[in-house]
Amino acid sequence: MKEQLNNSPEIIEGSPNMLEINELSIQFGGLRAVDGLNMTIKKHQLYGLIGPNGAGKTTVFNMLTGVYKPTSGYIILDGENITGKSPVEINKIGIARTFQNIRLFKGMSVLDNVKVGMQNSSKYTTIEGILRLPRYFKEEKQMTEKAIELLKVFELDGEKDALSQNLPYGKQRKLEIARALATNPKLLLLDEPAAGMNPNETAELMETIRFVRDEFDMTILLIEHDMKLVSGICEELTVLNFGQELAHGETSAVLNDPKVITAYLGE
Repeated sequence: MKEQLNNSPEIIEGSPNMLEINELSIQFGGLRAVDGLNMTIKKHQLYGLIGPNGAGKTTVFNMLTGVYKPTSGYIILDGENITGKSPVEINKIGIARTFQNIRLFKGMSVLDNVKVGMQNSSKYTTIEGILRLPRYFKEEKQMTEKAIELLKVFELDGEKDALSQNLPYGKQRKLEIARALATNPKLLLLDEPAAGMNPNETAELMETIRFVRDEFDMTILLIEHDMKLVSGICEELTVLNFGQELAHGETSAVLNDPKVITAYLGE
């Protein structure tokens, strides 16, 4: 891996792509969970990563966010090589993520959940925070104002003081996306955002995702099993099966590919 990293570009100026994945692989013992994946996502694109259960989709997300270190290959975010960096470094560089199982701080308020997402960008020191010095209060005020503005975007500002665990399921999903956006990402990863939603909630979520892409000039990569959502919002897809690319391209063409249909139906 180090040799590949040395041969890979550190900075690519003026690239039209937000994400470039090159021959990305990871091995756990004798299992090659992802094998030689290539994927390119253009800036402002809404891209889907799909495949049967166990295909390696979440493993890809874990490599993109630094939870797992690739065995080989490299990852370029907006022209910068981020392969092997820590989750905190990658978040600061510009990737934020939501999870299939909502991971909010349930005992904290809606407002404080969003403010947590801003901690990586805070400038005051630990001592300034402990002693409640002027810079601490100034930054806390700025973070509160920014968090409320984000909550307004998702129509959650009226519930800013409520505990996040008391929100309806659909609003918890919105809050998780708002918290991810609070880190000021370039690329937003959504891991099965429609999981557990009814059809009405899913339709509303589709509009929310489109809105986030346009309002925040965001690039979005999502994993999803709901094919109605995938076909409704994704412009391009990559399909994984047993850790390898099965198909990629424009959404309708991929979803009508006989290989993809067979992989999903098991025929």
